[in-house]
Amino acid sequence: MVEHEYGGDQIQILEGLEAVRKRPGMYIGSTSSKGLHHLVYEIVDNSVDEALAGYCHHIQIEINKDNTITVTDDGRGIPVDINHKTGKPAVEVVFTVLHAGGKFGGGGYKVSGGLHGVGASVVNALSDWLIVQVRRGGKVYEQRYEKGKTVTPLEVVGECEPEHTGTKITFKPDETIFEETVFDYDTLKVRLRETAFLTKALKISLTDHRGEEDKTDVFHYEGGIKEFVQYLNRGKQPLYPEVIYCEGTKNGVLVEVAMQHNDSFNDSSYSFVNNIITPEGGTHVAGFKSAVTRTFNKYAQDNKLIKENDPPLTGDDIREGLTAIISIKIEEPQFEGQTKQKLGNSEAKTAVDSVVSEQLTYFLEQHPQVAKIICEKSLLAQRAREAARKARDLTRRKTALDSTSLPGKLADCTDKDPSHCEIFIVEGDSAGGSAKTARSRATQAILPLRGKILNVEKAREDRIYSNKEIKAMITAFGTGILDDFDITKLRYHKIIIMTDADVDGAHIATLMLTFIYRFMPELIKQGYVYLAMPPLYKVERNKKVWYAYNDDQLNDIMNEIGRDGNNKVQRYKGLGEMDADQLWETTMDPERRVLKRVNMDDDDLSEVDKVFSTLMGDEVEPRREFIIENAKKVENLDV
Repeated sequence: MVEHEYGGDQIQILEGLEAVRKRPGMYIGSTSSKGLHHLVYEIVDNSVDEALAGYCHHIQIEINKDNTITVTDDGRGIPVDINHKTGKPAVEVVFTVLHAGGKFGGGGYKVSGGLHGVGASVVNALSDWLIVQVRRGGKVYEQRYEKGKTVTPLEVVGECEPEHTGTKITFKPDETIFEETVFDYDTLKVRLRETAFLTKALKISLTDHRGEEDKTDVFHYEGGIKEFVQYLNRGKQPLYPEVIYCEGTKNGVLVEVAMQHNDSFNDSSYSFVNNIITPEGGTHVAGFKSAVTRTFNKYAQDNKLIKENDPPLTGDDIREGLTAIISIKIEEPQFEGQTKQKLGNSEAKTAVDSVVSEQLTYFLEQHPQVAKIICEKSLLAQRAREAARKARDLTRRKTALDSTSLPGKLADCTDKDPSHCEIFIVEGDSAGGSAKTARSRATQAILPLRGKILNVEKAREDRIYSNKEIKAMITAFGTGILDDFDITKLRYHKIIIMTDADVDGAHIATLMLTFIYRFMPELIKQGYVYLAMPPLYKVERNKKVWYAYNDDQLNDIMNEIGRDGNNKVQRYKGLGEMDADQLWETTMDPERRVLKRVNMDDDDLSEVDKVFSTLMGDEVEPRREFIIENAKKVENLDV
């Protein structure tokens, strides 16, 4: 390994700190819970950069009793010598000057995932206080900051063994900036697990000190992304035991790819650059796709697995049921687009293509049985795709204006501006009838569905097009699905799933969400999908009426109006029990109703995917484990 110089003068400065407190959203995305957790990731990412450079082996994250965070690593420790440009210790520069870090060509780091040297100073600027402790050269140094300003000079506070180096940072987020300052253990757990998978052999431990007993999870994966693929495939049935793994360096780009097919019909590929997820893919994903398509076709033709005159397999056919992780490390990543979620480096495409082609060819020649299984699945997918194409051509709406092509059951609204319109998807005709009577005809459309829709987790695209209920939804929304999806054709800006507040209703809602997530995920990402919250109770007293949406609300109402024989409490079993007026008043009136927006975070895509395949797939054991683990978080269970 090349020893890079990493001292005070490798920390380069670009500009000052005040702006961060004024516009925190620019630096951490938002001041909501997401932004709060982002602070932790920034500090952790700096420690991971030390691990990528080969110096750090263990990162400890602690949530302390007072909701402060401590991150400790065993890296080299942030430099404490004087940075000559500022005359201040380098560690102080890192925490108090924006865009100061060892990542600007100073030779401190080869690759890094940190935010352009923004990380540490931004966390400091947005904290009520922050204390940094550095173990370096046999001494322990400490410095304290408040709201981004230095409060104490850098002092030696103790001694340690010369080989015990590292950094310990404790900070308290500023309550005047963040809407929420309580850290969620599970949110941190998802991200830290992912980080450990992507940095093989790095040990990351997370401890929560806030309960009666400490809660700890340790993530340490010697197999790195190979184990990541196995983890994501837990709710599915892999088609062969091995995880195909390719690794190599080309043109200064370090490429790691792991993949395995399973019995599902979805392509679950996730890509990362310097450990940061790229939800929109980019050049590294394009290189992976072209290598996989070309290599499999060549193998299938050479080994007569596809006939000479047959059309070649498409990328979609080969990637059906594939779980893949594409992870690259690159010195200067260039991102495209507003959101910086798509890689633009052209050398990444060539590097991934070359490494995957070469090593995948070798793997298929060594494992002809596996190659045969994958080719057979791909040929089945090809036939199904052809059947789906024919079915799709039949279902495509001729034009958006051709109302005859809308489903017969749909009671459409009269307003043609999608931003004014909303569609309620209702189970059963009885609730559908009440909803049609109750609705505001101008802006509210009603689509009643009969019974439970198809579980798309277990079905191919061709079956989906032949399912009446799903076809009705596709046609009503107007966007098309998968490759045909076009958000500009969406006919309603609110898609509201309105089911009974019982177990069956929850199941139907989950089936609908599974369908939208798998075939139109953009609708969820852009915030167009909602769940209606019908009330659970109706309370009557002296001709006055109250509605309660959960047991706590019912309790509050009863405390307010008094608990005696004059109260009449009705427990709603389903929407069909309400007349049109009640349904309008409680669940459909935009002024009074309660809606929950369905959200999906790009940072947690792999975890979202795993939850859907665990809950809706065929494997019973992972589902049982999931239910046991999450049962304690359930509220308002209707037993």
